[in-house]
Amino acid sequence: MTDTLSIYLVQMNPTVGGLEKNAARIAEAYQRGSDAGGDLVLTPELSLTGYPLEDLVLKPFFVRSAMAAAKELATITKGDGKPGLIIGCPWYEGDILHNAVILLEGGEIKAIRYKHDLPNYGVFDEKRVFVPGPPQKPIDFRGFKLGAMICEDMWFPSCSNRLAHLGADILLVPTCSPFELDKHPERRVHARNRVDETGLPLIFCNQMSGQDELVFDGGSFVLGADGTMPVQMAFWKEEELLTTWQRGSNGLECTMQHECSAPSHFESMYQAMVLGLKDYVEKNRFPGVLIGLSGGIDSALSAAVAVDALGADKVHCVMMPSKYTSGESLGDAEECAKALGVKYDVVAIKPGVEAFDTMLSGVFAGVEPDTTEENIQSRLRGVLLMALSNKFGKMVLTTGNKSEMSVGYATLYGDMCGGYSVLKDVYKLDVFELSRWRNENVPEGALGPLGEVIPTNIITKPPTAELREDQKDEDSLPPYEALDDMLRCLVDEEMSVDEVIARGHSASEVARIEHLLYIAEYKRRQAPPGVKITRKNFGRDRRYPITNGFRSARRDK
Repeated sequence: MTDTLSIYLVQMNPTVGGLEKNAARIAEAYQRGSDAGGDLVLTPELSLTGYPLEDLVLKPFFVRSAMAAAKELATITKGDGKPGLIIGCPWYEGDILHNAVILLEGGEIKAIRYKHDLPNYGVFDEKRVFVPGPPQKPIDFRGFKLGAMICEDMWFPSCSNRLAHLGADILLVPTCSPFELDKHPERRVHARNRVDETGLPLIFCNQMSGQDELVFDGGSFVLGADGTMPVQMAFWKEEELLTTWQRGSNGLECTMQHECSAPSHFESMYQAMVLGLKDYVEKNRFPGVLIGLSGGIDSALSAAVAVDALGADKVHCVMMPSKYTSGESLGDAEECAKALGVKYDVVAIKPGVEAFDTMLSGVFAGVEPDTTEENIQSRLRGVLLMALSNKFGKMVLTTGNKSEMSVGYATLYGDMCGGYSVLKDVYKLDVFELSRWRNENVPEGALGPLGEVIPTNIITKPPTAELREDQKDEDSLPPYEALDDMLRCLVDEEMSVDEVIARGHSASEVARIEHLLYIAEYKRRQAPPGVKITRKNFGRDRRYPITNGFRSARRDK
């Protein structure tokens, strides 16, 4: 019986549904693991198919294709001295569909284990598509017993306790754990609990990718049986690492060290936006993005993220001034475009506004101007951006933030027009902080320039939509310091109006914001996807009815 074991960890970026591409990437990583001297190559949950699969996995032909690809991958493990390979793949047992990990060794499938605890909350819907597997036993591998737990299996003690009882030497956790703020410490707490309960070391192997609204930040790690962390892999980038293990009197011990520091709060937020946009654009094969650059902070930050994600040559910014656009905004937009090095055009909307005024003059006769005329300007800008998108193929990037989308401070078919939003889950105050952070930092892997990429004046001037004379956001909304706090309470924490009032906010203002939040649901349903940052994003996390008569504020007071 051997007393040493080398496990090669693959923190990879698969494409959902891209079976051939994913299989090729796994095969390449397997060869690197073999060259490095690994006995076993470990990939994340559903590494062959990508994650989350949503209803794609309900298509039997897709699952059969994935199973065939897994069997084909087994051939690369054939031959003396070659390492084993653990992959993730949906798997039929009869007509029952499971989320599975599969050990490939010696040219064949040696073992299959099924996910037992299926998550069904927040962004997860696994009970919709998979059937829980029965309690599992360890996998015998070259004199060691490997306790495989798939993602959510680690968050509860039943699987690890059973595996330990059946003689497991180590807990392996292939996972697809999506990013949200403060998620990584939570992962470590659950992992350490499983280690403390079982006395076994644990390997947590996570995906690093963007998939529509979700991003996966990597951050794979190893915990020793004593609770120490000898290995912390990188965040926000793919990485592969050979871990070495020695059997001793206290069981398996990791005999190497590898330490990557965790990113800061705002670096994590920024990197999430960069990765989400980069993978959405590249995996959907868009040639680049179009942004309406207004001279305001939201579009400036969106442009900075786009340049860092894609490169300046793939970002086209367009200023679309009206008669209400100030010279200050024109100058700020041009300065921002120059700082980022992007293609920049100015297309005035005045002729279009005048044409609409003429077209509608008869039916609008005798009716005072209101937000209708303001929204026409926004919708004209949407038409212009979509025309450029149709002509040149680039995807329109919307620039609204979470504060605005919460209360419906956005124009349907206007500034909401587009294919993706990097600020969808970012409150306005965080937009300011992220802009300051980016001016002082260049995130690892970013393609944008050093230095100040968002002019200081854009950050310091009062926010305005510039759809009428002397307009400011605070004409229609509370100051963002108050608004964002109310929204975090109402949205992220699901507090009642009375609970928010108890924090010192005006009763009438809180009731108004709650009402705006509810009636804007129909707009949010028509908004493009955007990167999930917080625990409660608008989309997969929060599924409110559009037709909704409930208000926690009692209007008869």
